[in-house]
Amino acid sequence: MNNPVADHLRRLIEIEGPVPVADYMAIALGHPGHGYYMRRDPLGAGGDFITAPEVSQMFGELVGLWIAAQWLTQGAPERFVLAEAGPGRGTLMADALRATARVPGFSKAGEVHFIETSPVLKAAQAVRVPYARWHDRLDNVPEGPLFLIANEFFDALPVRQFVRTERGWCERCVALDATGERFEPVLAPVAQGAADLLPPGLREAPAGSLAEISPASEAIARQIASRIAIHGGAALIIDYGHVRSGLGDTLQAVRAHAYADPFEEPGLADLTAHVDFEALGRAARAAGVAVHGPVEQGAFLVALGIEGRCVKLKAGASRMQCDRIDTELGRLTGTDQMGRLFKAMAITPLNAPVPDGF
Repeated sequence: MNNPVADHLRRLIEIEGPVPVADYMAIALGHPGHGYYMRRDPLGAGGDFITAPEVSQMFGELVGLWIAAQWLTQGAPERFVLAEAGPGRGTLMADALRATARVPGFSKAGEVHFIETSPVLKAAQAVRVPYARWHDRLDNVPEGPLFLIANEFFDALPVRQFVRTERGWCERCVALDATGERFEPVLAPVAQGAADLLPPGLREAPAGSLAEISPASEAIARQIASRIAIHGGAALIIDYGHVRSGLGDTLQAVRAHAYADPFEEPGLADLTAHVDFEALGRAARAAGVAVHGPVEQGAFLVALGIEGRCVKLKAGASRMQCDRIDTELGRLTGTDQMGRLFKAMAITPLNAPVPDGF
């Protein structure tokens, strides 16, 4: 099978040597024209995975009402930026806007902005929210009170991996095997001060330990927090990951709704890593904001009233429709499904009250 991303990576490795895992991940997902997110819609039954907004309208509706509540709490500013980072097909925002249409003044005051790099997904988003404005980076989003949603955004940002050896913490890289065709993980020969990049609690881990960090994620969390500290607003981050920084390899690939080898066929599978919520919170707090959570997604949605919304949707529905709605509720909140693995975290100004769900 022709794979331009794999060909590009092979040439790069042949010229420069093994590349860090973070670079491999960034190229596989974002290579111009051929990266995983650049040329396909990965969502739904015909794609590789499904996200909460695609599971049920209830998710986007409750997220939208959560944002509207934060807007009201902060005095209902006359103009504000309603942004979503990594908005998928635009389903979440479309559901959120429908749910908030009856909140007096909210729709008129908010200007929708999407942070998206995929041409394919931009086209899908334009169908659902045609009046949105698009940006490749948060830097380009206009100033003003920022109310931001990031659902399954941070998990796709590159991670750096380090393994503790006799030489110290050495970065994990990707090289070519003896055939020159397949990709395989290797360790950099020199530690190069990698320990300074790790949280203090992990630096003295035993030999053989693997640690992950995501400088890109921390930088974006700090940037979001800085804007909220200066201009007001709130951010809601929902993703799968762990509450505290820890050890272990969480890099994974998903293709056709099944796990795959992350070092096989780069560009043809989704690559993600578990989000380190402790690191995100630490980065955000450094910018002078309050951080709430993380809490489990199931508990968060129940606190926002998803069970009551489920009852209303089933009123007058057929038996088949009721069964489907119950299944969707279970998928979003069940401890054996998305309810426990996924977490919610909020960022608000220091003087703002604790938001609903936290």
